[in-house]
Amino acid sequence: MRVIAKSTLRDFWEIHRDAEQTLRTWYADVEAATWRTPMEIKAQFGNASVVGDNRVVFNIRGNKYRVVVRFNYAWQVAYIRFVGTHEQYNLINVEVV
Repeated sequence: MRVIAKSTLRDFWEIHRDAEQTLRTWYADVEAATWRTPMEIKAQFGNASVVGDNRVVFNIRGNKYRVVVRFNYAWQVAYIRFVGTHEQYNLINVEVV
């Protein structure tokens, strides 16, 4: 998968240093993947939540942080739509961001 955009993650981990290594690992895992369905994501990331509009919510650092990604499986692109704390996540609509 091509991840758009790593800079979003970098901006976040520059503020939340404890998230850096986990987000780097997550990014590498997603870049190496060739998922065709949400169920393939769930097979690799069992704690991920599949939500509407081809979006998946990933729990980072024991659910302290969240990453919302919209996938285009045909084009093998993962668009990062949100990265934030669990508290910030509670304030958004994952199907709209």
